[in-house]
Amino acid sequence: MGLSCLILIICVLVGVAFLTLLERKVLGYIQIRKGPNKVGVMGILQPFSDAIKLFSKEITYPLMSNMNLYYLSPIFNLFLALILWLCMPFFSIFLNFNMGFLFMLCVSSLSVYTIMISGWASNSNYSMLGGMRAIAQTISYEVSLILVLLSFLVMVLSFSMIDFLKIQTFIWLIFLFLPLSLVWVVSSLAETNRTPFDFAEGESELVSGFNVEYSSGGFALIFLAEYSNILFMSMLCIILFLGCDIYSWMFFIKLTFLSFFWIWVRGTLPRFRYDKLMYLAWKSFLPFSLNFLFFYFGLKMLSMVVLL
Repeated sequence: MGLSCLILIICVLVGVAFLTLLERKVLGYIQIRKGPNKVGVMGILQPFSDAIKLFSKEITYPLMSNMNLYYLSPIFNLFLALILWLCMPFFSIFLNFNMGFLFMLCVSSLSVYTIMISGWASNSNYSMLGGMRAIAQTISYEVSLILVLLSFLVMVLSFSMIDFLKIQTFIWLIFLFLPLSLVWVVSSLAETNRTPFDFAEGESELVSGFNVEYSSGGFALIFLAEYSNILFMSMLCIILFLGCDIYSWMFFIKLTFLSFFWIWVRGTLPRFRYDKLMYLAWKSFLPFSLNFLFFYFGLKMLSMVVLL
């Protein structure tokens, strides 16, 4: 089990490293320029040179910061991002318990605290403002994410990810849940602080959000956690409504395509206005996902009555 955990963590970190390279390449070609192409063949070693550069740089820290929390929050952030992956079903069936989705919700909601601590412990006004905006955004979209997830869980009647594999043997759930699937993808973009919802990094007013005071290793850890969450949310989209064929090579092709979609959106869409983001969460997605929850609940009750 320990070996499975170690292999998983190494694979996720290597996947994150090459996701950053893919992002820089794709954004480069979208903007009609070359991405990284100096280090190694076609820039293939760029992520490793970036890691060496970041972790070997001098660590700077704000004079008035709360040192312990300032250093611990990026470590805790990455720790939570990697712990999330433990609920993923594997051949070794390690930690693939019946309450996998509950575990995922509990761990992902804890990541809000690391953002809050990062913003507060720096003792900088810019960090604090960026942290408050990121927290408000994350909490707002967690509500719609959970309601959308509840619709899936009501229809499948299980918290286990393996049951989603069994139920999607013949047909993907996206055909039954098309509107909710689109809401899930948009909410996932907001949850991972990605364009067009990257308000923590509103350069014109907040410089770089809650992580503005971090440099070298601390910044690298926050960066790793963000991209690990992107990979995880892509995986979750596949498990919920794109077949969940987790023991097939097609699963990894879908995962690559969805990760590419995250980058494609960043290169294509402009940033939203903050008040429109909040309007979308509370006045559009919340009533929409609630109505669909009632609809799927009624549909499930009807199907159970018919079966009886």
